[in-house]
Amino acid sequence: MRALELRAYDGRPESFAVIDRPDPHPGPGQVLVRVAASPINPSDLAFLNGLYGFKKPLPTIPGFEGSGTVIESGPGLMSRYLKGKRVACTAADPKISGGMWAEYVVTSAQLCIPLDDKMNLDQAAMMLVNPITAWAMVDEARRANDRALVQTAAASALGRMIIRLCKRFQMPLINVVRRAEQVELLKREGSEHVLNSEDPGFDSALRELARGLGASLALDAVAGELTGRVLRAQPKQSRMLIYGALSMSAAQVDPGSLVFEGKKVEGFWLSQWLAQQSFPKKILLSRRIQRLLDSDLRSDIRAKVPLEQAAAAIREYASNMTAGKILITP
Repeated sequence: MRALELRAYDGRPESFAVIDRPDPHPGPGQVLVRVAASPINPSDLAFLNGLYGFKKPLPTIPGFEGSGTVIESGPGLMSRYLKGKRVACTAADPKISGGMWAEYVVTSAQLCIPLDDKMNLDQAAMMLVNPITAWAMVDEARRANDRALVQTAAASALGRMIIRLCKRFQMPLINVVRRAEQVELLKREGSEHVLNSEDPGFDSALRELARGLGASLALDAVAGELTGRVLRAQPKQSRMLIYGALSMSAAQVDPGSLVFEGKKVEGFWLSQWLAQQSFPKKILLSRRIQRLLDSDLRSDIRAKVPLEQAAAAIREYASNMTAGKILITP
């Protein structure tokens, strides 16, 4: 098979090469997927630079999520059930040796979701990392009866999904961005509360909004010093879920927020969350998500590229993530 091989965790173009590799074969509980499409996500950029939650032995094939067809299955009830089916799947697991930026990938049947017959494979390729993360975190807020939310990186593809879900469920949402044009973008799309973290009065404005609305849950994709600024602005007994680190920096939290105000900081990792869900729950979840992929959970696609153009596409996406997704189509 043809694949994009990563040879060093430094993100440099010369660290990638399109090569021929032996076709992989599934083991117990695994499936072989013929890949249709795979997006470039912020989590992929972190992995390419050695900043994700794990590293795979080099050389390796990157690419965390995608779509395709199961053409071979290993021993196991669920893997046999998936044979011949179109799926959305992920390789974001240290136990999975390969990745989605290849013609074929072997992954766990537990990390696959069967698709409806009419589901578009391009949209399905982006179904797991962003849509399910957005759904899972907003659902967490609903189950905990949080009155309102605050989110960072609100102009990202995932951030805009959260905006649409909060509108659907009539949950007030404070959106934090870092550029004036992102404020205008979200305002045009109907967001009521949008704050620019670079503005001089950001901290006081966020504090007033967060405490006035009762934003007891924060969703943070940035980390760095912004984590502490948002947490300080929230009401007492609030929680923060950190699910990304776009700043490429460690989250900085004021101990006083934790000790004297009873606030909590937690992490959300989709691969771990997905592996904990039962098969019936995954089926129900997949149906809900697929119904919303053309509306609340849609992703804009700005380009589709072959493996040979992947390195250039990675640089282009990293320079402007707001402009839409780039799909790699092996």
